[in-house]
Amino acid sequence: MLSKQKTLTLGMQHVLAMYAGAVIVPLIIGDALNLTPTQIAYLIAADLFTSGIATLLQVIGTRYTGIKLPVVLGCTFTAVGPIIAIASSSNLATAYGAIILSGLFVVLAAPLFGKLLRFFPTVVQGSVVTIIGLSLIPVAMNNVAGGAGNPDFGHPRNLLLALGTLVVILLVNRLFSGFIRAISVLIGLAAGTLAAYFMGMVSFESVASASWVSVVQPFYFGVPEFNIVAIVTMILVNIISMAESTGVYFALGKVTDKEVTKQDVVKGLRGEGVAIALGGIFNAFPYTAFSQNVGLVSLTGIKSRDVMIGAGGILVVLGLLPKLAALTTIIPDPVLGGAMIAMFGMVVASGINILSRVDLRQNENLLIAACSIAVGLGSAAVPTMFDQLPNMLKMLMQNGIVTGSLTAVILNIVLIHTKKENRQPVSAASTVPEV
Repeated sequence: MLSKQKTLTLGMQHVLAMYAGAVIVPLIIGDALNLTPTQIAYLIAADLFTSGIATLLQVIGTRYTGIKLPVVLGCTFTAVGPIIAIASSSNLATAYGAIILSGLFVVLAAPLFGKLLRFFPTVVQGSVVTIIGLSLIPVAMNNVAGGAGNPDFGHPRNLLLALGTLVVILLVNRLFSGFIRAISVLIGLAAGTLAAYFMGMVSFESVASASWVSVVQPFYFGVPEFNIVAIVTMILVNIISMAESTGVYFALGKVTDKEVTKQDVVKGLRGEGVAIALGGIFNAFPYTAFSQNVGLVSLTGIKSRDVMIGAGGILVVLGLLPKLAALTTIIPDPVLGGAMIAMFGMVVASGINILSRVDLRQNENLLIAACSIAVGLGSAAVPTMFDQLPNMLKMLMQNGIVTGSLTAVILNIVLIHTKKENRQPVSAASTVPEV
């Protein structure tokens, strides 16, 4: 049984692991829409607050909602482009109206999505989890080099800083056990940030300029407005998120040794739909299960939901205390990148472990795994190949997790399900010899 102090420490480790991915969305959207610094600060605070509430709803759960697995919810990057496009052509109130209704759509569509689980056997699950991990590796490497768009991208000091962070994490895992090993990522982030400070790579300007308290309020950007094109667009975004989250649920199930049932997935997606609607109400963003935290659960071996409850509580507090939230932004990208290598690599390893339970000597299974991983990784590595497609289709196809998952499911139907259906049982009458 973990003490409260250990639970909160492990929870903070999960927050730091997902923090950059959570904060980057409001920063990109705020900059693209030319929002004021005050408005951007509100977006960040609302995002953290709602992310915390969404995580608590998903982890604690109710009779009808919540996966009740150690999962963290954060804003989905898939929604960035559509939100900017909708708000640019109309206003943010229209974007948030679409987010609210798309969240309700997810709640209603969850049972239908759950019926598709028979098309997710072990070979599909293993392929999807592997794709999730592989699609995240480029994100880690971008951070290792200093972050996309950084003029010092690829500078040797960035690479050394990332390497040093990774080495600290590995050494802690090798030399220690128990709680110290469980917080190896947190120790690595602290050591890397300290080294970066002495290298002049840490700035406290964001902390100094942040306010002490921020109260999140509904409809900050105005009463929601509704547009059919915007609503359909956000529904498409959230269908993509549903597919991603389903893969994350399966990955968590394998890591925590819990069988994820159809009802579990339905309740998890319902919880996600509620979280998306809350994001629209508080003028935050659509939320999805964060796969980087799956790697952290696997790396630390700590599977307690109490840790995620602690993480959710910390996110709520950070959303109410912007100055404290800003303190977590001082971690340089290369330091995060070094930690991400270990975490995302663990997701890949989990996928490979699942596939090891599949008979890959069977040609159909081998083709499903090979083609789906190749398509998923290819879509993530070269998303520009779809630039000539219509915008909605392009948004769908540029997501490697979605294309890889669809490929695995379709191949499973074509190569295995249809093969089973074509096997006609021999009737008892036909086995009786003629006299």
